[in-house]
Amino acid sequence: MPYVRIWVHLIWSTRKRDPVLRKEVRGKIFTHIKRNVKEKDIYLDMINGHIDHVHTLISLKRTQTIAKVAQLLKGESSNWIREENLLPGRFSWQDEYIALSVSESMVDRVREYIKNQEEHHRKMTFAEEYEKFLKKNRFK
Repeated sequence: MPYVRIWVHLIWSTRKRDPVLRKEVRGKIFTHIKRNVKEKDIYLDMINGHIDHVHTLISLKRTQTIAKVAQLLKGESSNWIREENLLPGRFSWQDEYIALSVSESMVDRVREYIKNQEEHHRKMTFAEEYEKFLKKNRFK
């Protein structure tokens, strides 16, 4: 039997980074995503976010790809948000996302980072955070 643990910090935003994810809406969306991942056999360790984006910490199974997991998380949740009329207008997530590998030794640190999004974004916008992630991880 193969033993596989691949941690991924997956980050995505609302379309055009629209600031529509009010705290009470985020809670409903995150609760729904947590239920949905169980049906899809996705291991979601942590989820949180802010007004315009979502952070997750997932562990990929040996047959899963980042692209497929991102599609399942984002696609299903945007359909559910529209069906439930949680937000005005036609909601969608932005197509792009950031997926970063996380070593086992850094998992607790990433959990804390995700958990403290509210506090973190008192000091930095998501646009600033996004650029920082891109530069730090040499995407730019």
